[in-house]
Parts: sequence; C-alpha cells; structure tokens
Amino acid sequence: MKLFNYLKGDRVIWAIMFLLSLLSLLVVYSAVVTLAHKFKQGNTEWYLFKHLLLIVIGFSLAYLFHRIKYTLFSKIAQIGFILSIPLLIYTLLKGVSAGEASRWIEIPGLGLTFQSSDIAKLMLLIYCARIIALKGNELVDFKSVFKHLLVPIGLVCVLILPANFSTAAILFFNCLLLMFVGGIPIKIILKIFGICILVGTMFFSWVWLSPETIPGGRGLTWKSRIDNFSKADSKSNYQSEQAKIAIATGGIIGKGPGNSTQRAFLPQASSDFIYAIIIEEYGLVIGFLILFLYMILLYRGIKILRDNDKPFGGLVAIGLSLSLVFQALVNMAVAVNLFPVTGQPLPLISMGGTSILFTMIALGVILSVSRSIEDKGEEKLETA
Repeated sequence: MKLFNYLKGDRVIWAIMFLLSLLSLLVVYSAVVTLAHKFKQGNTEWYLFKHLLLIVIGFSLAYLFHRIKYTLFSKIAQIGFILSIPLLIYTLLKGVSAGEASRWIEIPGLGLTFQSSDIAKLMLLIYCARIIALKGNELVDFKSVFKHLLVPIGLVCVLILPANFSTAAILFFNCLLLMFVGGIPIKIILKIFGICILVGTMFFSWVWLSPETIPGGRGLTWKSRIDNFSKADSKSNYQSEQAKIAIATGGIIGKGPGNSTQRAFLPQASSDFIYAIIIEEYGLVIGFLILFLYMILLYRGIKILRDNDKPFGGLVAIGLSLSLVFQALVNMAVAVNLFPVTGQPLPLISMGGTSILFTMIALGVILSVSRSIEDKGEEKLETA
C-alpha cells in the first residue's frame, strides 16, 4: 500500500491499528442500536460518525507523536507525571461521577470529559522507564527501588484505586513487569510481590468483612462484584451470563454483521462487553484473530526492546505494549467470565473518547521508538 510509504516506524503495528479500528467501526455501529434508541431516537449514525471522528483524531495524534523524537518523551513524562497527581486528586474530589465513581474531569465550556487516569497511566509508565534507564546501576537494593520507583508508582495507583480498582491493579502489575524487564534484581521484585500479597489480603479482608467503612462508598461495589462473580446463578451474574449467551450463540463463524440479539440485553455492549458481541456476530474465528493481533503487538514491542540500543526507548516500547495487551486480555477475560466485571475497555475497539485517544498516543510513542531504529538502520546503509 502506498499509504505505508508516508508512515515511519513498525509497519506491522500500523497495520494492526488499521485492522482493529476498521473492525471497531463495524461492531460499534451494530452494538449501539439499543443505546441509540434510548438516547438518540434510533439514530445509530450519530454514534458511528462520532466514533469515526475519534478514530481519525486518534490516528492524527499517533502520526504526530510518532514523528517526535522519542527522547523528548523522557522530559515530557517528568512534567506529565507531576501534573497528573493534582489531576487525580481533583478527579476524586470534584470529578464527574458515573457508576458510583468519580473518574472524569469536565472541560469547562466544551461539555467534554476525559479520564485523568488515562494520562496518569501513560506518564507513569514512561516516567518509570526513564528512572530505570537513568538510575539502573543504583537500583540494586530495596531502599533505592522504594525511593525512586515504588513511591511514585504507589502514589499514582493509590489515587486511581478509589474510583477504578482494576486500572490501579493492572497499572501496578505493569510497572512490576517493567522493573523486571529493566533489570531490577529479582529478589527485590519478589519482596515487593510478597508485600503486595500481604497488603492485598488485608485489603480484601477489609472489603469483605466491613465494606461500608471504606471511604467513598466503593467497598460495597467491590464486594458486590466479587460476590456476584463467585455465584453461579444468572440473577446475580447478569452481565456475564448475557455475554456467555452471546459467545455461545455466535459459534465458530458467528451470526453475521449486525445480527446480534444480545446487544439488546447486554449492558455496555459497545464498550466493556464488545468482545462478546464480536464473537456473536463474527464467530470464534475472528475472536481468536483479535487475540492473535494483540499478541503480535506485544511481540513487536519485545522486538523494539531487543533492537533498540538505548535502554529508555526499549523500556518505553515494552512498557506501553504490555499495558495495552494486558488491558485487552482483562477485557476478554471478563467477557468469558474468567474475571469479575472490571470496566476495562478493549483497546482500539471499544467505543469511547479518551480511551481511544490515549491508546493512539501510546501507540504513537511506541512507533516513535521504532522509527528511531529504522532511521539508524538507513543511516548505516548510507554510510556503507
């Protein structure tokens, strides 16, 4: 394709972005039927064009960020990390609430909202990559790792946790993996993991035994989700039951585009449970293809880490790749009832605003790193 002549960086990642975005348009157009009848008098085209606009803006951002020299993101992350702290605090105190949680900040005068946690995730992962790259030789004992990494990681995760437990947990796990890839001694990582198990056990005991005492009222929601997940009856586990029906009736090849029936019964059919709608309409074949594409994305991130001669660039690429792929795996696991309901969108596919834009920005940063490898390769050829 001539289009790829204008795009730098990893062409495989660009292709994955195009394929998943194209599928997203098809599935969202079908999945929003119930939503359109409820809020837009059946005007599904309104949601389609809104989603298309977000994808176009997202690709524009990805193109813009992939043209920026990736080393600049090291400085941007410093400022972005510091700014994300007051944003998260403001979200907890004055944010727009939905589903008993304050997750959004409204932009005055525009009526638009964004999730501050999306900014914090991106900035924290790049910030951690920067610290590991700059202070790798110093991070050999628990005290130094605690000071330089665990404090900023813990601060961001604690601020995200009250409104979005799953995001905080996934982000912390991603940071641990990034530390492992960055060469932090395994004994330190195991020690951190042991502390997490201890703290996690105490926290879940608190949630289970006395959820009403947890500030913000989220304890009752968390207990309810865990309780519903553990029960087999369809009344308590309604969303997961409807998702399983969608997957079971889709079979191998699916019912065909636009022929979903469970979209009328499945809450969040166009976002949190869109994977179930995909399998219902397109079958397990496309469901496995999507999983395969995410695995390829992770592999390309690993390849960029291996090929990059600067630790910062490689760590940024693998850190952001892991973040996107793990989020996708959690979304799929919820759809097939392996995890409790978490509210994690499927990257590049689920309908949404800030999720699409920040996913595209993250991919743009990854492509910026791969572009630098490509440019160095061309320079070597010219020199030869």
